[in-house]
Amino acid sequence: MIEAGFPASSIDEKETVRTIASETTGAKICGLARSIRTDVDTCIDCGVDMVHVFIPTSEVQRTHTIKKSHAEVVAITSDIVGYTRDHIGEVMFSAMDATRTAPGDLIEVYRAAVDAGATIINVPDTVGIATPTSMHHLVRFIDGNIACPIDIHCHNDFGMAVANTVTSAEAGASQVQVTVNGIGERAGNADLAQTVMSLASIFGMDTGIVTERLVETSRMVSRYSGISISPVQPVVGDNAFAHESGIHSQGVLSESSTFEPGIMTPEMVGHRRRLKLGKHVGRHAVSQMLSEAHITASPGELDDIVMRIKEIANKGHKVTEHDLYEIAETAIGQSAIEKSIILDDIAILTGNHVLATATVKANVDGAERVCCSTGNGPVDAAMNALLGIVPRTMQLKEYSVSAISGGSDAIGHVTIAVEDEKGRIYDASASSDNIVLASVDAMINALNLVFRTR
Repeated sequence: MIEAGFPASSIDEKETVRTIASETTGAKICGLARSIRTDVDTCIDCGVDMVHVFIPTSEVQRTHTIKKSHAEVVAITSDIVGYTRDHIGEVMFSAMDATRTAPGDLIEVYRAAVDAGATIINVPDTVGIATPTSMHHLVRFIDGNIACPIDIHCHNDFGMAVANTVTSAEAGASQVQVTVNGIGERAGNADLAQTVMSLASIFGMDTGIVTERLVETSRMVSRYSGISISPVQPVVGDNAFAHESGIHSQGVLSESSTFEPGIMTPEMVGHRRRLKLGKHVGRHAVSQMLSEAHITASPGELDDIVMRIKEIANKGHKVTEHDLYEIAETAIGQSAIEKSIILDDIAILTGNHVLATATVKANVDGAERVCCSTGNGPVDAAMNALLGIVPRTMQLKEYSVSAISGGSDAIGHVTIAVEDEKGRIYDASASSDNIVLASVDAMINALNLVFRTR
């Protein structure tokens, strides 16, 4: 089930819902409506499969939003649900602010909705004040008094949306509402990936979700919404299956379930396990990362490499994979390993009345390649051109810049991360008093990492 939107809110929203409803998604499409007949008509006009009607039921919301008594709310509920059911086969009724509604009043409203034809009732924790214990009791209470399937909608104001949603399913709810990356009003709603994996991995429930596409979906929504995903976001964050501590890394390299849930693996959600470099890094992790780049270090050299990484990290600097290989080459005493990509030239045209354009000429695995690309500014154009010379599907995943020194001629330090077609992430950095050229050098370093670990 996909709740596509609130058609009556705007012309654009209506067209969006209509478009989604017309697509063959394999899922039922639902439209949201206030307890107003014209709202319901607008939903039905969009061709949805279900209409979700709602009305405030708590005293505070009744008094200050719709200015209705409890008796009036019950009457409106009966009328709007009956009207909706006369025009469409599936109706969801939501008692808005259910968790702050008096239990007796709540049951009376739900009973009126079911008697009028509601096919499922929604229990929303509208302001996120429920706890897993109270939510469990509430769902059990409603389930014992109302003969109708229960749907759950939780907000994350106190960070308990996922926990409240999962415990509701455990208590008897047959349907739960979630959003990708937890996006929603205020602090958001229950997160799709966290809820699905909790239900599937811990409780063994079949959600019907293709979990291998959770990370891909999360990143796609992040790109389109402009809302970034925290590295420590459970399930889909970059650090969800990343290990830095020496003890953790050694354990995971031997048996992944030592420091991972085991019942949820990165492969199950479309993620990848990776080792991180930092002040807690250990010899086993560094040795493994070097071996993946075909670099062999003696025990003494390995100790020196680990020590240098920790020295850099302890100064507050991020240590990238590119840094690791540069440190390793210095410690081992060999000249720089031959690079697969060598930049010959780059020319960038930009201005306030000119579309930023970058032309790159580089040697890639011994062959000359040239690419010209435009972008939203000189850096974006340069990044697009550099990705264009690589005969593999790559995308820029992260980009950040910081000043090392002050003044208009400050040295800028650029750190980027690129992702290959298999979802593997490679990070690198570079510094220069020219941010565009620092960005170019960082991208070249990252692309060489990709080729080095082939």
